[in-house]
Amino acid sequence: MADFDVIVVGSGMSGGWVAKELCERGFKVAVIERGRQITPEKDYTDMVDPWDTPNLDRTSDEDKAKHPIQHTVYAFNQNTKQYWVDDNKHPYEVADGTSYGWLRGYQTGGRSIMWGRQSYRMSEIDFEANKKDGHGVDWPVRYKDIEPWYDKVEYFAGISGSEEGLDILPDGVFQPPHELTCAELEFKARVEAKFPGRKVIPGRVANLTKPTPEQIALGRGQCQARDLCYRGCSFGAYFNSNVATLPAAKRTGNLTMITDTAVLKVDHDMETGRATGVQTINVNTKEKKTITARVVFLNASTIATTMILLNSAHEGAPNGLANSSGQLGKNLMDHVAGAGAAATMPGFEDKYHYGKRPNGFYIPRFRNHTEESTDSVRGYGYQGRIYRETWQSNVGQSGIGEDYKDANRKPGPWSVGIVAFCEILPDERNTVTLHPTKKDEWGMPIPVINQKHRENEVALMKHATRDTKAMLEAAGMIVHYTDNPDDITAENMSAPGRGIHEMGTARMGRDPKTSVLNQWNQSWDVENLFITDGSFMTSGGCQNPSITYMAFSARAADYAAKLMESGKL
Repeated sequence: MADFDVIVVGSGMSGGWVAKELCERGFKVAVIERGRQITPEKDYTDMVDPWDTPNLDRTSDEDKAKHPIQHTVYAFNQNTKQYWVDDNKHPYEVADGTSYGWLRGYQTGGRSIMWGRQSYRMSEIDFEANKKDGHGVDWPVRYKDIEPWYDKVEYFAGISGSEEGLDILPDGVFQPPHELTCAELEFKARVEAKFPGRKVIPGRVANLTKPTPEQIALGRGQCQARDLCYRGCSFGAYFNSNVATLPAAKRTGNLTMITDTAVLKVDHDMETGRATGVQTINVNTKEKKTITARVVFLNASTIATTMILLNSAHEGAPNGLANSSGQLGKNLMDHVAGAGAAATMPGFEDKYHYGKRPNGFYIPRFRNHTEESTDSVRGYGYQGRIYRETWQSNVGQSGIGEDYKDANRKPGPWSVGIVAFCEILPDERNTVTLHPTKKDEWGMPIPVINQKHRENEVALMKHATRDTKAMLEAAGMIVHYTDNPDDITAENMSAPGRGIHEMGTARMGRDPKTSVLNQWNQSWDVENLFITDGSFMTSGGCQNPSITYMAFSARAADYAAKLMESGKL
């Protein structure tokens, strides 16, 4: 008899959802997390005062030595560095001539603690794109298949946003939006007047603005507009596994959390064709153990899930488990960020923003939708905010006495921050493989990552850079700096991985010869093996993908539950 009904590898954005859904259906579920147990009331740092923050919150030389890759991420500081891995203990290599920033957090909740919380549905246009333009393989689902699952996860997670009626960005189940600032409203009016096919809307973000009774019962409260989310929120106001899905799973009595435990491989019975469990190692004691289950869900994050399956190769699956198609580890995607600018908006000197809203505006994709191009396919969306600068804008300025003090009491101008997120096309040349000889301290072969930006990504970023400048100028901004589109190359764009949206290496499809998973996130080769982290993505759209991972996770868990309830698994 198996130890558990279901093993879920990983406790982050998608793994938490699988655990919640299956525990609530009455199954005994083990969630295996390679990192430590996080207790929000003890481990979150959102109540630490600025004067108690070490090193004035600046990154030290010691931090840079311990976290040479992780410290470059926007959410790394003295109050969050404990959530990011020690790069020296978790090595990887990149192929010659490439670079990759693998940004990771190993603890219960994974990166759902540090995510940016932007939550945008993929549209029918996104699900049809591969088939229409010939890149990648056709998605085995369409928007109507996923729409009810988007509804379900948005209601539980709590997404604030506005209904806009856009085909490129479907509306969802929203709590009231974080309102745009006065400067953003002016920006919206001017941009939409100049470019009728473009819309400026409030960001859709997983911060509670009007908690439901269920959310309150889980101990979650309303967003306090402090913009300290990356530290973890003691109010439970933003969605992450530690305050939402895992507590919901735990209250059923069916959840077993196994922390500080890495999964090395999935065990597979060649006679039955099924997975029987996983081989694990305690990351502290190095003790090895096999844990068995009727069904296995891999939610370790894209690269880690791919590593586990490649390391699970055996005589009957010499190229990795669930890899009869040869597609495992191929088509690595992300989003590439760029097209930023520095600008200020004149006027509104008699106004100031209220609080520190953890959100901003969003400009949905218009490129190759309402505005065509001849040198590219797909598109990009923009995220940004226009806030009034504080006294900190005078830090480093010379001065003394009364005049200097008065200058520091006055807020600065309205300043814009904006960035475009461009879609990266599925491409079999972008891969994750295992190093033939090098292993980490737990005996796992380290990954070799090979991903480059290619012609379409460069063309999109050039367009996005021109569009940034055009919109700022149309809004009457004083533009201090924009990138020069003529200088953009594949090599000087933001490196792959920096979007922190890695996906695609075990894609869904309609044909087992060209894909790893079927329409239910179920392995074609191993019927009791499911993957619902970013690995399954067949294309990436330009939207932040987490809400899509959640929807597919809930849907796949429901499907697996029905198979178990019927006795088929």
